[in-house]
Amino acid sequence: MNSRKTVLITGAGSGIGRALALEAAANGFNLILAGRTKSTLDETANMISTVKVVTIAADVTTPAGRADIVSATGDTLDILINNAGTLTVGQIEDISDDQISQMVTTNLVAPMMLTRDLLPALTRSKGRIVNIGSVFGDIAYPFFATYSATKFGLRGFSDAIRRELSGKNIGVTYIAPRATSTNAETKFAALIEPLDITMDAPDVVAKQAWAAILAGKRESFPKGKERFFVKVQRLFPSLVDKTVGAQARDPKAIAAVSPR
Repeated sequence: MNSRKTVLITGAGSGIGRALALEAAANGFNLILAGRTKSTLDETANMISTVKVVTIAADVTTPAGRADIVSATGDTLDILINNAGTLTVGQIEDISDDQISQMVTTNLVAPMMLTRDLLPALTRSKGRIVNIGSVFGDIAYPFFATYSATKFGLRGFSDAIRRELSGKNIGVTYIAPRATSTNAETKFAALIEPLDITMDAPDVVAKQAWAAILAGKRESFPKGKERFFVKVQRLFPSLVDKTVGAQARDPKAIAAVSPR
């Protein structure tokens, strides 16, 4: 892929989104960085000096925000990376209507709608759609129920549009990182030990993601035990029920998510 191609990344102001942008720049791509907060987008942009960077402060969950993103993108787009997401952790009975709606809208509905809106630009370039999911989109985890559901949905959406858009020569890559050390980590820090959660740095996730994107892969999972567990989940889900169910019953885990 040459240096003139353009990548649009949502949620590019911090965490995985910022790391994806830095790795894209290192690979010679021009960038359109979208997110809700202009100051953090500018921070990401200021880290990059080798390629053209455009920032667009827009809320991808709203029609107006998506329209602003489409307008900033123009007629042609080579790669769309749906990365923006949100997370609330806890026992399902303690998760509010607003928290559930926010996760479903941000993690699943918004990527579907933005992908739809940018299809003309992606069709012109015979481009690629990249959806940032999660290992929790295969292995449904306790206390992450709604989040897992949104990532299962995003994985299903990825598979469906890969097949639907094959006649237009648009590729689709689904990226499933494990837990990542970002600002969201504070929401589940107390669960890391009882649930035996392995953490990756954002730059590690970004490098693995871009390796899969550049190779045109259909999906990418982290190296290590999670990749093995994904295979077990697909073949023998009852075994995962026993293992993960035991973790969920751990008093430390229950205490970590109990309202204070």
